[in-house]
Amino acid sequence: MHTGQTYKLRELLLWTRRNIYWLLLTAIIPTILYEGFGLKWLTLPFAVVALLGTATAFMVGFKNASTYGRTWEARQIWGAAMGASKSWAILCRDLIDDSRSRELVYRHLGWMTALRYQLRAERSWEASNKSYFKEYMQYYSIPEKETPLKEELAKYISKGELEMVLSKKNPAYQLLSLQGSALTKLYNDGSLEHFNYLTLHGALREFCEHQGKSERIKNFPYPRQYATINSLLVKLFCILLPFALLGEFNELNDEVTGVLKGHMVWFVVPFSLLLSWIYTSLDQIGESTENPFEGSANDVPISQLSRATEIDIREMLGEREIPEALQPKNNIVL
Repeated sequence: MHTGQTYKLRELLLWTRRNIYWLLLTAIIPTILYEGFGLKWLTLPFAVVALLGTATAFMVGFKNASTYGRTWEARQIWGAAMGASKSWAILCRDLIDDSRSRELVYRHLGWMTALRYQLRAERSWEASNKSYFKEYMQYYSIPEKETPLKEELAKYISKGELEMVLSKKNPAYQLLSLQGSALTKLYNDGSLEHFNYLTLHGALREFCEHQGKSERIKNFPYPRQYATINSLLVKLFCILLPFALLGEFNELNDEVTGVLKGHMVWFVVPFSLLLSWIYTSLDQIGESTENPFEGSANDVPISQLSRATEIDIREMLGEREIPEALQPKNNIVL
């Protein structure tokens, strides 16, 4: 998540510079062929390309609205999960004796940790393998990539539980299962009243729902058919746009005088580059917003939210050794 007011233009140009390179070529080559080699037949009707541009704009807008919806939904899910986590800590503190309540609370902190690690795992459809993604990672840090899960979980659960949950495919879910077993044990030995038992089990069901919703977004990509046709239309429009502008700018030679007369066609290069860059940049922005847990600079800051929740919970427990809040690096925090 970017915490500043805006991205700087320099950052945006650096992030999209690979698109700028090939867009510049697609603008220069037709112009040279038209003006330098006299291939005047290369022009295309502007109305045809403008119609394609309109259709492409609709597709780009649809994609960006859809991908923003995925990110906003992910933010709502994690906001609700963090609020429920604080409620869980209060319930455990007030309904169970201190030693056992602390164990339940810490195991829940382990669940938060395991879940965010699972959500940061790479998927084949994500943009994490793209050059622009890897390059921009030097400007921020991903906590889940810096410390192994085993090392982080060891802070919250016993060695036996640690080995057990790490041997499973879904450690976060196994931690919720352990919580359920612990509650049942407390109920059976008389340490937990029936109503309180049901209340705490209801909270576990809520955490399962939050995890399921997060995994749904993580494991179901933005539909590939829409992503494919969107990128295809953008590239097609950018390739055809210079051919449509050649005739338009050539006609301007009749309207101007001085040194520009006879050379107006060369303005196709900057204007085609600018218009095409807008489309490719919007497409790239949509792509970087598709998967809100992949670790991009525009992700939902699940690490920061988890750390802030942990700080609140441990302060509520009266602890003095509190971890530091995660701070933005170059205005980006995850």
